[in-house]
Amino acid sequence: MNDPTAPPLAVASILDMLDPFCGPVGFLNLIPESSLLSCGATGWGDEIANGFFITLCLSLGTLPVGLILGFFIALGKLSSSRALNLSANIYTTIFRGLPELLTIFMIYFGLQIGLRQLLLAFGIEEAIEINAFVAGLIALSLVFSAYASEVLTSAFQAIPAGQYEGGAALGLRGGIVMRKIIVPQLLRIALPGLGNLWMNLLKDTALISVIGLSDILRQTGIAARVTKEPFLFFGIGCILYLFLAMLSSIVTNWLENRYKQVER
Repeated sequence: MNDPTAPPLAVASILDMLDPFCGPVGFLNLIPESSLLSCGATGWGDEIANGFFITLCLSLGTLPVGLILGFFIALGKLSSSRALNLSANIYTTIFRGLPELLTIFMIYFGLQIGLRQLLLAFGIEEAIEINAFVAGLIALSLVFSAYASEVLTSAFQAIPAGQYEGGAALGLRGGIVMRKIIVPQLLRIALPGLGNLWMNLLKDTALISVIGLSDILRQTGIAARVTKEPFLFFGIGCILYLFLAMLSSIVTNWLENRYKQVER
């Protein structure tokens, strides 16, 4: 019987073709089949490639969620409302103060317990298990948003008040001023700080392996234990994380240069 959760055959075929590790033009196919890094049943290439894509997807999924949350938390920190200001400060204090690993455990196990108790309140006895990817995305988004809010708050404060006043003088509504005038400047000012947070996010994804997510660290760790080759597989894990870091640096530098060209 076909797996109902599996992607359509056409989509799966396209993903296989684009796979730079074990696809038709994947570089691991150049390795002899007897190698520990080969693709297929005899090697660990498929598993490591899968862990790489899961790490990348988790990072890319966390980024927009964390940025959006951080943006609204920054607005709360700058709000004239004492309730909003206090709530935003409490939020950032909690998720900046807790170790990331503890936050992951609280989200993973806490959500399961909370949902189970909620169902029991309605007379429904059902076992609840939270997907490790979803729990990791939520936990990392909360942590990322807390740090991003501080960067964005500083960026907001660096924008001259005259920018807001100029938009109002032109008869622009607050939402348009924010979208057309403030946000572009906000991103330019905050980009270096957000780039550093993105680097930290890439490293923090390794923590999700403790709740069973098959990311780079978990897959290389399993391969190291089974093959008794820890230096080889953990070294490969280092190379993959460094590759993501270097690629991120290239993209960040390109964005910074792009914003500088726009300014001119």
